[in-house]
Amino acid sequence: MSSPELAAAILKDASLLKVESMANDLLGKGFDAGGGYPHVWIRDMNTFIETSCEVYDKREIQGALLTFFHLQQDNGEIVDGYIAREYLDPQAPSVYTSTSDKRHVGFKNNVKTDQESSLISAVGKYIGKTGDKAILDFRVAGKTVKERMALSIEYLLQNRYSSKYGLIISATTQDWGDVQPEDSPGVRITENTHWSCDIYNNAMFIIALDTMLKFSTTSKDKRKWSTLKERIATNVRKYLWDSKRIKFIPHVYLKLSPFPADFDESVMHFHGGTAVAIEAGLLSKDEIAAVNRQMLENVKRSGAPSIGLNIYPPYPKGFFKNQQTNVPYTYQNGGDWTWFGGRMIQQLIANGFVQEGYDEVRPMIDRVIKYNGFHEWYRSKQLDIKWNGIRWYGSYGKPQGSADYRGEAGVLAKAIRMLREWAVQETHRHNAKIL
Repeated sequence: MSSPELAAAILKDASLLKVESMANDLLGKGFDAGGGYPHVWIRDMNTFIETSCEVYDKREIQGALLTFFHLQQDNGEIVDGYIAREYLDPQAPSVYTSTSDKRHVGFKNNVKTDQESSLISAVGKYIGKTGDKAILDFRVAGKTVKERMALSIEYLLQNRYSSKYGLIISATTQDWGDVQPEDSPGVRITENTHWSCDIYNNAMFIIALDTMLKFSTTSKDKRKWSTLKERIATNVRKYLWDSKRIKFIPHVYLKLSPFPADFDESVMHFHGGTAVAIEAGLLSKDEIAAVNRQMLENVKRSGAPSIGLNIYPPYPKGFFKNQQTNVPYTYQNGGDWTWFGGRMIQQLIANGFVQEGYDEVRPMIDRVIKYNGFHEWYRSKQLDIKWNGIRWYGSYGKPQGSADYRGEAGVLAKAIRMLREWAVQETHRHNAKIL
């Protein structure tokens, strides 16, 4: 379609308005991740906070962000999320507590290194939507929020940074996932963890540094965050970008890989981390077009419902001890996640690929309407197999995991707003040209 035709189609598309309305309704009811997660997770909240700012009480949103800073550890570490103390599972491991907020307790799947970055990014988005810069000067247990944000970056540089590669490190997982292969459930660092650099954690870190740079008020701070951001971005391109395949290398290992020596991990595509890398400004427009074509080809080869397909090809059966991630095309091992596919849609629109964004968001919109709600992930394959005594069965495209999943609602609501804002601007531009 021509640009005016595309704009008209978007503005006439009632399904976009329907899904946006459904998302607004869900996000106006709280911050927990979804029906299966009564906790508030920062990696989820970071993806729906912009819509929350439009439909929820600003003071409540501010309070949720501040709770993460209350639970920040003395070394600067940020938790994955929190829950009211009275709802705490007595069997829950590694509970984080706070002397300044005794109503909540925290938890963390520490195999990932995106919590600190997610919180900083969420604060930036909150300020961008509300204009509430005063939150940066709000004191939590003797330190301002801005100081605590800087402290969390220092934690990463001291505890999750490879001087060899000049990159952030984490345990080896499936793209953005939080399950390592060595044990089950595989969400905590152990002596058997295989440390590596990947694109997702480093792209998230760059986005966080960009937020710090945006709210810096001194030339010293601006130089500090700018220099660090440039260093990480340069090393991402140097060590994690495969220029021949035009894709990101899944993992660069500090020592050894946890996978068999004859397994060629380099052929794998990490779709989620790639979408976040585009948000971090790491790819050119030509490279964005190339990786999008690869995603579409991977969807075609796999038979997945959408570009929410998180990795392709999936890790073979038997590579992960956690049974949920062990079977190909299930959960984080090749499931279809709008939570990240929607972020790719946002980046397509932001970089001028509006037709592609509109075409590729359609399966995501259609299934929200079909299943009358937002879901954590969707089946990529028709499965009926047995593995370790467990029968894995599910129809193609069937919703899985948590219902009322705010991550999906948030990324789709933002993508829809971006489409409609572009369409309005394009219509005005076209009409002005005619006049």
